[in-house]
Parts: sequence; structure tokens; C-alpha cells
Amino acid sequence: MRADAVRNRERIADIARQLFREKGYDAVSMDEVAKSAGVGVGTLYRHFPTKEALYDAAIQAWVETVNAAADKALAGEGSPRERLLTWFEAYVEFLTRHKGAAWRITSALGDEGSPFAAKCRTYLSANQRIIDTLAAEGALRADVDAMQLCRLVGGVAAVVDNSELEPAAASSMLAVVADGVLAG
Repeated sequence: MRADAVRNRERIADIARQLFREKGYDAVSMDEVAKSAGVGVGTLYRHFPTKEALYDAAIQAWVETVNAAADKALAGEGSPRERLLTWFEAYVEFLTRHKGAAWRITSALGDEGSPFAAKCRTYLSANQRIIDTLAAEGALRADVDAMQLCRLVGGVAAVVDNSELEPAAASSMLAVVADGVLAG
């Protein structure tokens, strides 16, 4: 790709990220993104043939952030419960960063045809790492799996995202989830 095309693509993704964060996925149109990015609609569609492809590119940067947050939770000091809650709180923060993402990503879990499948796999993988580490310590129930954690924590995030609750209000709900998955 030519240098100007790369710059256009990155600018479009940056503008889209900002618009999705401010307004939510459903409220942002492709025309609005093109206009805000200062490019023609044809240029936008050459780089991103669908709104889902644009959304996927707009939130791609968080993959590294998700993995770093899982690493930080695992490396942290404290009890398994404290480390698990550190991860859960980071997970909710990621899912609620873009209005509507919590529901969209959580409902797409397990759907490989979803435009959000790569994001789901990132979350599943991070949750599996958390499970593997805490299970090796004997801290988790044997029947806990990554899909369960994604859906449970994603459900809490969706409630926060779609209500008047502040993200911090998720803490007590996350504590209930953590207590339910930790070994007795």
C-alpha cells in the first residue's frame, strides 16, 4: 500500500474509534466517518468495505492492551480473588470503552462468522490464561471455562454500558461472579 493510502487508512480508523467511543456503534454512519476523516466515501469503502470491518480496525489497538492487562493481573500480588477481580475490572473497562461494544462482543462469542470474532478470540484467550494460572494454583472451580467467564463478565459490562450505572458500579457484581468461580 502507498504511504498516503496507509495514512488515510490509519486516520479513518482513528476518527472512527473516536466517533464509536463518543456515540456508539449504531449512531455512527459511514458517511459521518468519511466526512470527519476528510476523505471521500469511496476512499473509506476501499479501505473498509463494511461498517463492521471499520469497527474491527478501530478497536484493533486494544488487543495488545487486553493481553497486557491479563499479564498485569496474573503478575500482581495478592490473593487469587484479588487478581481475578483486577482482571474482571479491566475486562469491564475494555468492553464499556466503546458504547455498545459490551453487548456486541459478548453476544458474538462463539460465532466465528461474526465481524467481531477476532475480538472474541482475544478475550477468550486472555480469560483462558487467567483460568490456567489460577487453576494451577488450585484457586478455581474445576468446571470454569473461558466462555463462561467471557459471558458472565460481559453480561455485567453490558448492564453497566446500557444503564445509568457508572463503570465502578460493576465492582460488587464482579465480586459475586468471582466468588462463584473460585474454589471453595
